[in-house]
Amino acid sequence: MNATSTAAGPVAAGDAGHDVPAATTWQVDPTHSHAEFAVRHLMISTVKGRFAEVTGTLIGDDTDPERAAIELTIPVAGIDTREPQRDAHLRSADFFDAGTFPAIGFRSTRITRADTGAFTVTGDLTIRGVTKPISLTVELGGRGKDPWGGERIGFSTSTKINRKDFGLHWNQALETGGVLVGDEVKITVELELVKAAN
Repeated sequence: MNATSTAAGPVAAGDAGHDVPAATTWQVDPTHSHAEFAVRHLMISTVKGRFAEVTGTLIGDDTDPERAAIELTIPVAGIDTREPQRDAHLRSADFFDAGTFPAIGFRSTRITRADTGAFTVTGDLTIRGVTKPISLTVELGGRGKDPWGGERIGFSTSTKINRKDFGLHWNQALETGGVLVGDEVKITVELELVKAAN
């Protein structure tokens, strides 16, 4: 899960004899990171859920964030909507098919500055073996030292996708009209990353 290149080429020290800053590696801290989702239920309310774990790596240099690259992995087995039967159904072949496609993945392809403290991150989102390009506005939450001498950085983003674009077609018609599960899914991700030791 090492994101070691970008659209601009590899991020490495001494590239082609030029004075390129050394890459810095940041690891996602799963304990302080999460991915949540929300989807309409019965066309009258919203069901929210989360995934138990987010892992990943951010590699870049501090002087040029646009040369950075990030990869994230979210194991599907950790899905939690606070209803065990529903969670089991979501893991089944009707939805995520966790036995065949155990993880959701994201790999950035381009990062550009959008505003002060914000970036536009374009990349490939893979769900249930289907990969589609998406664009995210990512906000920098902050950066600082932790009590154990490490350095941390935080980011957040939210987006909406159509689940059918990723092969999640299951639904059930209602007697009163409409369907059981909405197609639009809102996704929110909060990341806290720890700078790796040199």
